[in-house]
Amino acid sequence: MKTVLLSTLLLLSQTLFAQPITEFSIEFSEDCLNTPVSFSLIGINYNTDNNSLVLYEVIDGKENPIPCQIETGHSARLWFLLNGETKKGTVREFLLKAEEKPANTNTSITLKRDHKDLSLQKGENLILKYRHAVTFPPEGIDPLYKRSGYIHPLSSPGGKVLTRIQAPDHYHHYGIWGPWTKTHIDDRSVDFWNLKEGQGTVKFAGFLSESEGAIYSGFKALQQHIDFGARGEDQIAMNEILDVRAWNIGEDVWMVDYTTSLNSPLKNGIMLDAYRYGGGIGFRATESWHKDNCTVLTSDGKTRVDADGSYARWCLVEGQSDVDEGRSGILFMSHPSNRMHPEPMRVWPLDANGGRGDMYFEFVPIRHDDWQLKPKQTYTLKYRMLIFDGELDAETAEKYWNSFASIPKTNLN
Repeated sequence: MKTVLLSTLLLLSQTLFAQPITEFSIEFSEDCLNTPVSFSLIGINYNTDNNSLVLYEVIDGKENPIPCQIETGHSARLWFLLNGETKKGTVREFLLKAEEKPANTNTSITLKRDHKDLSLQKGENLILKYRHAVTFPPEGIDPLYKRSGYIHPLSSPGGKVLTRIQAPDHYHHYGIWGPWTKTHIDDRSVDFWNLKEGQGTVKFAGFLSESEGAIYSGFKALQQHIDFGARGEDQIAMNEILDVRAWNIGEDVWMVDYTTSLNSPLKNGIMLDAYRYGGGIGFRATESWHKDNCTVLTSDGKTRVDADGSYARWCLVEGQSDVDEGRSGILFMSHPSNRMHPEPMRVWPLDANGGRGDMYFEFVPIRHDDWQLKPKQTYTLKYRMLIFDGELDAETAEKYWNSFASIPKTNLN
């Protein structure tokens, strides 16, 4: 009798506290690797105190719980990861429930902030640091070269630092960053890149949010592009929201999204003039990489010999490294929604910097055409970086780009 009563209570509790909300399937149109996927929560009450959203993948009739993470905002979404390879044409089934238990909030990637940097770490291993304090140039160098709001160091999973700042040949280079070079505010030229010109700069203005979770951890920062040549006080020419998130896809590779949104408060907006440098995402590589030990491969099969000025969906930059695998690299991916996608690039040629062939890469959406940013309009550029040790082939790079660029088809069951 007691057994029957307990079974009845258990069934009743499951009915009350594990309520199915929706069932859906996801169909893939391309081969993908380690894919972040999101599901719209429109019409779903995710702001309850008593219940948590719990996601299950249904495989051969069995419900397998998988980690998920809610991203709120104007349109809330539930994020989860499909680790490993998912083949084109695959359909995967999911069940979302409301359960009276804590959601899976185990955080593998953590944020740590001090008076200079905000760090993203996987366990004890550093992924990157975002510098929010002002960095001054070395003693004896023009203080106009100071700035904040950039990523350095960016490290490989094996601990190799892949970025460089304030190289003596270009003191205005800052790891991974994206200021605009030739611009016009009405009839005046303003350069936010070549800091020594004294026309403008970019500075960190505050953190808007910080997030930690089972699927991703990251932050949003406000960066201001400051025009020094305005009448009266310096003026803000562009407000930029930089959204950086690191996805929890494993121990052997880092995957980081770098999303930049620009909005000009100026009466007439700002013109971003066509030039070989400017905006997007720029990368000054470690000083140990040069023409003899660093390679480039683009989605169109171009190399350091002919990549500069060409267009690409992705660009793979690799170089010799003191990790066990002997090499490290970054796969830079441009999203199809970006201006001028496939996107033009700046890739330093083999004879760069007096023939040494140092490595510089950038996606440059204004490489060949001007870009008028109208006032009170927001313009967004989305990039993803895959940071790894060892080597990456073109086929694998294409699968990672598919995971970034293609949206799997979601069907409500």
